[in-house]
Order: sequence, then structure tokens, then C-alpha cells
Amino acid sequence: MLWLRALGQEHLDLTLNAAPDIRTRVVDRPGLWMSPEQLEALLRDVRAIARATLPDGDLSYGVLGGDPARLAASVITVLYDRKSDAPIAFNALAWLPVSLRGRPLDVLHLGLVMVDPAARNRGMSWLLYGFTCFILFLRRGGRPVWVSNVTQVPAVFGMVAESFASVYPTPNGDKPTFEHVLLARQIMASHRHAFGVGPEAGFDEARFVITNAYTGGSDDLKKTFEDAPKHRKDAFNEACARELDYRRGDDFLQLGQVNMSAAQAYVWDVVPRESLPGVILSGAFLALQSLILPILHWFDANTAWGSLRPAKVRA
Repeated sequence: MLWLRALGQEHLDLTLNAAPDIRTRVVDRPGLWMSPEQLEALLRDVRAIARATLPDGDLSYGVLGGDPARLAASVITVLYDRKSDAPIAFNALAWLPVSLRGRPLDVLHLGLVMVDPAARNRGMSWLLYGFTCFILFLRRGGRPVWVSNVTQVPAVFGMVAESFASVYPTPNGDKPTFEHVLLARQIMASHRHAFGVGPEAGFDEARFVITNAYTGGSDDLKKTFEDAPKHRKDAFNEACARELDYRRGDDFLQLGQVNMSAAQAYVWDVVPRESLPGVILSGAFLALQSLILPILHWFDANTAWGSLRPAKVRA
């Protein structure tokens, strides 16, 4: 079952029964349009998951603190148990405004992921790490979306490298492009707060490694190499062990893209077969909203659409 709260809405608030036992909600930039009551309810669910994941941790990091500016630039995905309606996992992505080749651009930062320990091993990784990016790619009319990721976890490092296009760094020994370097410089100069990295952290531009990264709010997320979940492919584990100083607290800064090739691979290779109809249906709704409705609006000369006024009332 899929529903959009309003097909013609400017904001995105999508709910999908992604599996027999899991309901997924994706909300884009809730701080811009949600009422205070709606926003508090959403934060209550997210904080409940964080409290179960880090009982003694700081609940002020990122969107957990409820900062209006962060919520206005965030994409929050919450997973619920369909039987109890209890929140069991979330991810919080952030839009990072930068520029590329003289044009403004929003990079989608993959951000914070938390899963209630009691709900792990339920096959939710495809929802927490790829679904939101796929939805936003369709929402933007199939235009490529740059994504960034900061991690010291080999499993996540490998997942990003395998899930997106034109990713750097990877264990393959590729070199960053001009676009990678330009975006990385802007992210490190202006958006450290989005991933909890303090001003004293360094950045090794040759390797895209952030050194001493856990001093700006993300302190509770620091791991040892032994504790960090490993990837099924040793190459990713070996790259993290070789390039990152876990005692100091280093992270990789990864940059890549969601494009048509990555979206197609996600649908056919990652989405479980039983969830494929719902994902395709959600894509059809978003295609209608982002591609077809603007065309219909353009040809309707009698109705005002935002800043467009009917021709017959123009001065």
C-alpha cells in the first residue's frame, strides 16, 4: 500500500508498506512545512529509536536535537513495525547546498542511521540505505543526485561504493575527478556540522580521509575497527584498516551519484522481490508528480499554480 498525502503537494511525505511487517515513511524537509505538533510527533519517534540504540548517548546530535534549521534541510525516513506501530529504525539525510561549475547544487548527505537492537536482522538495509535516495532521484525528475557519506564502518563504506555511481574513494585505486575534489572542499569548509565533525579535524585531500573526526557532536558514534561491522568483501575491510586510524578517529568522505544506472541496479538487484510492486508503484506516483503534472499545469491557462497566474487576469 502506498499513499502520498497530496499528489500535487510541493513537499514529500510518502508512506509505503514496504514489507509484510514494516511500514516506511519518507519526509523531505519537515522543518519547512510541518506544524509544530506534527514535527514533535516525528521527532518523538526518531528519539525513541535513538534512545533504544544508545541508552546513555547524547540525543542532541543532528536532527535529534530538533534544530529548526537542520530539520528544514533534512530528509527523514522512519521504519515502523506494522503490528505494534512502534518506530524501529530511521535514517536522517541532509541537503548540503554547494555549487558546481557556477551553478547551485544540493548534495544529499547520507547521514545518521539507527536501528532498535530488538529489531535488527529483519532485512531493513535496503530501506535504510537506498530507498530514500531512489525516491528523491525520481522526485527530481530522474536528474542525477550527488550524494556524500562519512564513515569508518567497512560495511557502510562498501555499501556506498557498490550502490552508487562514480564513487570516490573505493579500494580500486581510482583517482578523484575535478567534481569530487571541488565538492569535498566545499563540504569540509561549510558543512562539517551536518556530520558532527569539529573545526580541529583535518582533511587528507589525496585520500579523502577526515582525521580526528569525532569531536564535533558525533563522539558517541566512534568505533574500534574490531567493533565496526565488516563487509562481505575483504577489499573494503582491508581498505578501512589500512587507511583509517581508528584510535585517533578517522573517517572516509565518500562522494558519488544516484543516476539512472544506479537506480536501475537498486530496483533489480537490491529490492526484495516481494517489495518490488510497492517500490514500482511509488516510483509511478512520483513520476506523475514530477514529470506529468508540471506539463498539465503549463497548459492550464485558467488556474493559478504558485507564482504562475492565469493569463486572463494578467495586467
